[in-house]
Amino acid sequence: MKTLTNSRWALPFLLLLGISLGGLIAAQTPTPTPDTPFDAANLAWMLTATGLVLLMTPGLSFFYGGMVSKKNVISTMLQSFIALGVISILWVVVGFSLAFGDSIGGLIGDPRTFFFFKGVGLQAHNRIGAGLPLLLFALFQLKFAIITPALITGSLAERVRFSAYLVFMVLFSLLIYAPLAHWTWHPDGIFYKMGILDFAGGTVVHMSAGFAALVGARLLGPRRHKDENGHQPARITYVLLGTGMLWFGWFGFNAGSALAADTVAVRAFATTNTASAAAMLAWIFFDAIRGIKVSAMGACIGAVVGLVAITPAAGFVDVGPSIFIGAFAAIVSNLAVGIKNKSRLDDTLDVFPCHGLGGIVGMLLTAVFAREVGLVHGQTATFIAHLKGLAIAAAFSLAGAWLLFKITALLVPLRVNAEDESLGLDLSQHDEKL
Repeated sequence: MKTLTNSRWALPFLLLLGISLGGLIAAQTPTPTPDTPFDAANLAWMLTATGLVLLMTPGLSFFYGGMVSKKNVISTMLQSFIALGVISILWVVVGFSLAFGDSIGGLIGDPRTFFFFKGVGLQAHNRIGAGLPLLLFALFQLKFAIITPALITGSLAERVRFSAYLVFMVLFSLLIYAPLAHWTWHPDGIFYKMGILDFAGGTVVHMSAGFAALVGARLLGPRRHKDENGHQPARITYVLLGTGMLWFGWFGFNAGSALAADTVAVRAFATTNTASAAAMLAWIFFDAIRGIKVSAMGACIGAVVGLVAITPAAGFVDVGPSIFIGAFAAIVSNLAVGIKNKSRLDDTLDVFPCHGLGGIVGMLLTAVFAREVGLVHGQTATFIAHLKGLAIAAAFSLAGAWLLFKITALLVPLRVNAEDESLGLDLSQHDEKL
């Protein structure tokens, strides 16, 4: 095995050691114990849902890993897996505080509120977590924070430098994801007060990742030689496996966002499944109408688009509208992929057409079909709020991602050199091969 000494990794190693010592110091402050019992069914369901959402990130790694070329499978999968480590530590140190700490003007949480999980124990919080132990709520929300930067990697695949991705992931999580989560899910957040409905993260997760992916693909530029001999996915069986893991895990993502074992969770469970099924069929039938053979890849991408689109609406709409949401989003994303393929934009795995636009469609259709407050019920306030929220979130995510990529580029080059890209990131970045 080749052994190299590289001083640039000394700083993150020392930083991790410092965080470890900080954790020991923080542990000297005991967390409070509950003085009232919790509902056992709610605890059991939310522990299960938290595990299901965690499964989505390995699922995403297979989904993405199967789509890239054989020389980039391991690197692409690792870019998802590494988020499990980086974001888990970041969330404990300050991420949870920024997202759910005491609000500073409705824009961001006070980093001191839950610094190093101070006070994040087995008692319920009086404003966040809906009667769950705060620690369980924090762990559930952590899984959303993990998968969001992992989604972005699909647009950067086959050319992003691993160290640059790590830097960007940290900056994105702290400065884009955490504020959006605070705006949307904290009772004092600006989106929350505007009446914007995002049941499980259409805005916070998919739109933020989609817009960041769009910016990243534009700044990195196209892959070298990407048009030579056409792109051949490494393992379509990986894509099928990853889709199954994502679909399964998404029940925790959406139904778990009810934060209780109740009828809202049941509705979210049903709409999640139905929207994904409708989107899968809409994608392959729309392909077939245009003379494109029905494919496993198309079925998988369609299913995931449906899952993305129903995410903001899952607990707010009934099963009937979920069919339309899934099918409509699949057609929009399918058309967008076709347009992208004719452009110079090299969003490798179509993150913006599928996650970005899927999230936008889901956000807007939530305001159309939401029970009691949607356009179909004669109400306009929610739809207007969602239009405003879309504009704000898009501007914030686009400008923020552009700035963070520029900052990252000042610290470390964003993409590998031509020789390393030709060799493949598995070998050039990690000295491993499939």
